[in-house]
This record gives sequence, C-alpha cells and structure tokens, in this order.
Amino acid sequence: MLYLRSLLFWIVFALSIGVYWLPVLLSVVLPLRKRYDIVNLWVRFIIWWLKVTCKMDYEVKGGEHAALEPAIIFAKHQSTWETFALKLFFPHSVYVAKRELLWIPCFGWAFAALDYIYINRSAGRRVMAQLIDQARKKVANGFSITIFPEGTRTALGAAPAYKKGGAVIAVKTGTPVLPVAHNAGEFWPRHSFLKWPGTITISIGPPIKTAGRDAEEVLQEASAWIEKEMESLYVPDRFPY
Repeated sequence: MLYLRSLLFWIVFALSIGVYWLPVLLSVVLPLRKRYDIVNLWVRFIIWWLKVTCKMDYEVKGGEHAALEPAIIFAKHQSTWETFALKLFFPHSVYVAKRELLWIPCFGWAFAALDYIYINRSAGRRVMAQLIDQARKKVANGFSITIFPEGTRTALGAAPAYKKGGAVIAVKTGTPVLPVAHNAGEFWPRHSFLKWPGTITISIGPPIKTAGRDAEEVLQEASAWIEKEMESLYVPDRFPY
C-alpha cells in the first residue's frame, strides 16, 4: 500500500509540473509577487495531494516569525519537501538556484519567469559577488531570500556542514536571518521513492540580527539554533527505511 500511494503521488506530481509550467511562463507579464502567487497555487495543490495519497501532513511552530519581510531564511535541507513547501510560510521569498536549471526545456523557461537568484557555479570567486549584488536588489524590493546553508540535502542524523555564504549575504545586506528546522527528511527521505505517513513539524525561529556583526558569528548562532531544534524534532528509526 505504501508503494502504491507513493506511485500515485509521483504520477500526479509529474503531470502537474507538465501542465503548470505554461501558466507560470505566461505569468512573466505580471508583477513578481503575482507570479509567486500563481506558483503557490501549485504548492498548495501538491501539499494537499500528499495528504490525500501519502497521508503526509504538516504543523508549524513559530509561524508568527514568518511575517518578517524581508529576511534571509536559513532552512535545514534533508528532503525535496522543503524546496517547495517553504512557500507556504514565505510565499514571496526568492530562492538561490544554480543557473543550469534554466537550461531544462519547458521547466527552465518557467523557472526563469520567477526571477530567482541564479548563480554560475563555474565563476569561482566571482560567485559571492554575484550573490551579494542580486541579493541587495531583491532585499531592496522587499523580498526575502531562502537559502539552504548546508548546500545540499543531508542524510538523517549526519553531521551538519553549514557554509558561510548565506551569512555573508545577510551581513552584507544587513538583513535579519530566520532559522528554520524541520523533520521532513524522516517522511520524505532524500533519494527515496517512498513517502511515509505522518505529520512533518516545521519550526521557525526568532529573527537573528546581522547588522554590524561578523558573518561567522551569525552562522554559528543560526546553525546552533537549527541543530538544537532538530534534537527535539528528529526521532531516530521512526520508520523502517
């Protein structure tokens, strides 16, 4: 049954992307916030479909902090779930993404319409300058920026390896950091076809001031909060993977 539920979810998930890319692409004529509102309709549909097919729901702690805008959102990265579900709490946030995603037919064209921060990872040391320049423009226009400071999805229980780039952006732009912890990786494990039933808990921490502070200091405070929160959210061996 778990396999069949997961299969049904994936079929509709893939079809929804195939259908939805065109409305997103056509939304390029609209203001950016309106474009994000269109994307968020798809996000809400997928969250609902997860609940229907896989019995996967969510709850939020610290939701009052999500109203802060603009902010640099530091999110734990364990699963595919948070890459779209964070839009539920930060509907007008901008993501930092690799430029290569723009080259994917259809999907990449729609992705370009979202005007995220796209980086050329082959640019070496110039990447950070690109990030800061684009981040300043987004923040100046009132947009929050979502960053996964670990850089990639980490395995459950693995030692975290937070990178400093996001903290540098926060300090350089003088934008507060919102740390976000969650246990989505237990229910939607990385590299896994199966989706496990239950309730994901997402916890949004209080804002961390960055103005006049050192990036390393900001990173340490944010990562310490996230990892401390993870201790209360993560239940080892919850499911027989």
